[in-house]
Amino acid sequence: MHQGIKSIIFMATTLTATAAYAQKTPEDKTPKLEVSVGGVQDGKLIPDKFAYCKPDGRGQTRDAANISPEIRWSGAPEKTKSFAIIMVDKDVPMNFGPANKAGMEIAENALRQNFYHWSVVDIPATLGKIPEGKASNGITPGGKTFGKVEFGITGQNDYRKVSPGLNGGYDGPCPPWNDKRLHRYYFQVYALDVPTLNPLKSGFDGKMVEDAMRGHILAKGEVMGTYSNNLEVLGGEK
Repeated sequence: MHQGIKSIIFMATTLTATAAYAQKTPEDKTPKLEVSVGGVQDGKLIPDKFAYCKPDGRGQTRDAANISPEIRWSGAPEKTKSFAIIMVDKDVPMNFGPANKAGMEIAENALRQNFYHWSVVDIPATLGKIPEGKASNGITPGGKTFGKVEFGITGQNDYRKVSPGLNGGYDGPCPPWNDKRLHRYYFQVYALDVPTLNPLKSGFDGKMVEDAMRGHILAKGEVMGTYSNNLEVLGGEK
């Protein structure tokens, strides 16, 4: 999230809540895709170049490069007819009121919700990667457009819920600088048994993609990267 939208309080009904940081989930027995994200090691910090904002060295944030990373996948089942991609932060505060406010902090155990940074559907079954910078090559005033692109159809990301504009395509991490939790970002690729996720309407978001994919997922793979703008969480200057 960006400090310019610090006064917004998310409604609990708009996004999916995660009740605890170490919440246990049932074992996922979905067949696995091999997925890699350029420059992002599973479980490690995401480089600043892929973020929407980064620490300014004085305890707050400034704009970052906001470049979308390369994402590759392989090992799809023979019956795969399309792919879908979602990038989701599972650690956004449910109550965003204290975010980026001097003299306040967001506790590590505060109630959390999902925030979708990127969604793409109807990716042809013949593709196995999206190159770096194809979904975002910087911060676009008013947000990027959404819809048909060369590698599929892009939706809107959840910045649209807190900032005016189209907010299509990829926009990277920007968690509150006073959040005590290290945020987890999941780059997820799904192999589907349908060529299109119609009737998804133009301007769909990540949650809508998750709903539309139910019953159509043949395989899934993911890379989880972390990010924070809180120097205390990072253990010093970044």
